[in-house]
Amino acid sequence: MTDLPGLDLDRLGTYLEDSVPGLVGGPLTGSVIPGGRSNLTYDVTDGETHVVVRRPPLGHVLATAHDMRREFTVINALGSTNVPVPHAYVLCEDTDVIGSPFYVMSKAEGRALRRAGELEELGPERTADIAGLLIDTLADLHAVHPASVGLEEFGRPQGYLERQVRRWTKQAEASKSRDLAGYEELRDFLGTHVPTHSDATIVHGDYRLDNVLVDTSPDGKDAITAVLDWEMATLGDPLSDIALTIVYQEMGRSTRNNAVADATAAPGYPTVDEVLERYSSRSGRDVSTMGFHLALGYFKLAVITEGIHYRYTQGQTVGDGFSRMGAATEPLIAAGLASART
Repeated sequence: MTDLPGLDLDRLGTYLEDSVPGLVGGPLTGSVIPGGRSNLTYDVTDGETHVVVRRPPLGHVLATAHDMRREFTVINALGSTNVPVPHAYVLCEDTDVIGSPFYVMSKAEGRALRRAGELEELGPERTADIAGLLIDTLADLHAVHPASVGLEEFGRPQGYLERQVRRWTKQAEASKSRDLAGYEELRDFLGTHVPTHSDATIVHGDYRLDNVLVDTSPDGKDAITAVLDWEMATLGDPLSDIALTIVYQEMGRSTRNNAVADATAAPGYPTVDEVLERYSSRSGRDVSTMGFHLALGYFKLAVITEGIHYRYTQGQTVGDGFSRMGAATEPLIAAGLASART
């Protein structure tokens, strides 16, 4: 039995035998599932049954940023809805088992589509269909009444947007190491234009194509089999969710061949207007005043890319593409300002 970084398979096996009898049996093997940017994800098997284990990153400091209970709670709650999520087996908050909290869920079939070439192989018609499914699934999530699945206390929807602006401004200041054209203007706009009223639903908080699994069936009947990476989920404004999805979409188109997923650059992927029209039709929500939400979404991504740039310049981040992430910050700020002025 070969252990994995951050996961003692012997101890995990003993724990699962006691907590979920019959789920797996015998010696366990596993591998790290690539692609995650924060929490670690493992495919673990006894040779017949596969399960997925999620734990915080090695050496994590901010426990609230990688909250296993949060992810487990929302996945477990949504299991009774038509939002596709893995089955949640067990949450373990005893750090004596593997050294950190973790949870175990079923392994969903499908693949995370990150690169334009993966969609180009399917053709523009299927690309458009998959994008449509992505938007429909988000609208379906926003249609779930939190109280109906026991999530009425899952977050604090009152003041959600104000807290988002404060949080991302604080993060921006913490990683600011150079002058950025338009930064102060965008920051000030967000601070003074928070909508006075917003709807409250379950929000994913990081919804994009490569955070879902897609079953690209040989018969062309593609389907989303699971929505993943719920660590940012809470109760909040659903328009912030669709706005961030659009921002990721546009960033993928403008920063190809970077560390950012660029699948949305594939021919057939819908335009911003088409995405908003589909979301509005499915959800019944008014999307005519998206300026603030898109500006906030671009600001978030600008803060993230600038944070990566800062860590790269400090020698704290290595890997293909990270050296170019800093070049995306000012275009994101500019896009945020353009959205703010609409």
